[in-house]
Amino acid sequence: MRGRSTLSYEDDLRARLKRPMRYFQRVDSTQDIALAWISEGAEAGSVVIADEQMRGRGRGGRVWHTPPDVAIALSFVLKPRTPALTHVMMAGALAIALMAESISRSSARVSIKWPNDVRLNGRKISGVLPEAIWRDGRLQGIALGIGINIRNQFDDTELALIATSIEAEIGGRVERPAIVADVVARLDDWSGWLGSERLHRAWYERLDTIGQQVEINGIRGTATGANADGALLVRSVDGVTHTVLAGDLNETG
Repeated sequence: MRGRSTLSYEDDLRARLKRPMRYFQRVDSTQDIALAWISEGAEAGSVVIADEQMRGRGRGGRVWHTPPDVAIALSFVLKPRTPALTHVMMAGALAIALMAESISRSSARVSIKWPNDVRLNGRKISGVLPEAIWRDGRLQGIALGIGINIRNQFDDTELALIATSIEAEIGGRVERPAIVADVVARLDDWSGWLGSERLHRAWYERLDTIGQQVEINGIRGTATGANADGALLVRSVDGVTHTVLAGDLNETG
């Protein structure tokens, strides 16, 4: 994945991916385009990629800007049999974590912060967000939005302690098309395992939230596990175990 391609970003992507792809120099959101494409009949495995994304979406309605040349803004189309967004989120986070493991030093720490952030050496390099589209009560498909920091600069910003980039952590150059191709290939594989014990185990093994003191949805306690549907199990100070499906997680110690 190292080295520098002489092809343009788009041409390199098309040469590697060989699948339905919509590429844009700049968009508001790859998710908007992917969801509209699903409604038009996009097939599973189709991808939407932009060099620059103006209004990328995150959990809790957060919005961010992906500058050109420094990151990956991607949406991947799935057509699962069941609408389990948490399983799609697991597959997305796992695919990115496995990619990061494959290019990092053996001493690097690749982990997943529940439920959807991938961290390298304790700081975030990626996040995923699945969104479904329905018609007449039937699932048409899911767009999995992915953002990956490749060479973003976070020094001297408010994110310096919590975010980083792949190149900063591995100490070398990587090419975005190679990273995209790796992640997409892993998504092709893991999307066939949605809802399986194999997927849950691989995702769970990389969760760094388990055993941590956390606060979520007004609950303070210890994260003790995550069930088959991806819900976080939190044992509060009164000894009650709460099953948390979604929420903003704060690590408190």
